[in-house]
Amino acid sequence: MITAIQHTAFVLFIYMCLFFAVAQIIKNNAIVDFGWGGGFILVALLNLFFAQEIHLRQIIVTFFVTIWGIRLILHIYRRNKGKPEDYRYAEMRKRWGNKVAIKSFFYVFILQGVLLLLISYPLIMINIYPTTEFTLIDIVGILLWLIGFSFEAISDQQLWKFVKYEKKNKEDIMTKGLWRYTRHPNYFGESVLWWGIFLIVLSSPYGMWGIFSPILITFLLLKVSGVPLLEKRYADNKAFQEYANKTNKFFPWFPRG
Repeated sequence: MITAIQHTAFVLFIYMCLFFAVAQIIKNNAIVDFGWGGGFILVALLNLFFAQEIHLRQIIVTFFVTIWGIRLILHIYRRNKGKPEDYRYAEMRKRWGNKVAIKSFFYVFILQGVLLLLISYPLIMINIYPTTEFTLIDIVGILLWLIGFSFEAISDQQLWKFVKYEKKNKEDIMTKGLWRYTRHPNYFGESVLWWGIFLIVLSSPYGMWGIFSPILITFLLLKVSGVPLLEKRYADNKAFQEYANKTNKFFPWFPRG
């Protein structure tokens, strides 16, 4: 187990260093967002390739992660195409000044690599300790993943269409579709699909330790890099505040009032 984690960590370190090098050339740290989705695909395929046995459960998890990662990469490409560096990384660049390169390496690329490794724990474990027997928990995990993936993909598509075809000025916000029931349906969906993967992997020996994977991604989305940043960005937007007063922040439910 330790050897597999060490090998995965080494590959991810090289992987993130390559993305960092490209970011320095194009002067755009937002490229790390492509590395995020692609990194999970890399971990899943790498550990499947070196697994001593391959069973259906491993194939399902690898397929799910690959589909999720590819969709995320394509979505980010479509969203950012022709645009300047994402505001999050642009603000970091301003704050860090002439130390932007070294701070970006550790606080953007290496940090994301470490988080990626931690969240990928179930992807490693299921290939080290493969199991064959399917249980009801596996079925629940698959259904949960499908629900989460659908929430994320549909809400991202709805938001993209709104921004491209319906948004008239920067004060306009998305309040239709899945966004009517939660202010962050895409983040909710991402959290749910990782809980689904955890349940699928749960039957593997030491699989229970993988619970910190969905806990970590949910914590990051709710308290660090997801919801808080967007809520702060729209803090002075009156339309968003009205929307927030009647719409749940994370878990979907019918609007109030």
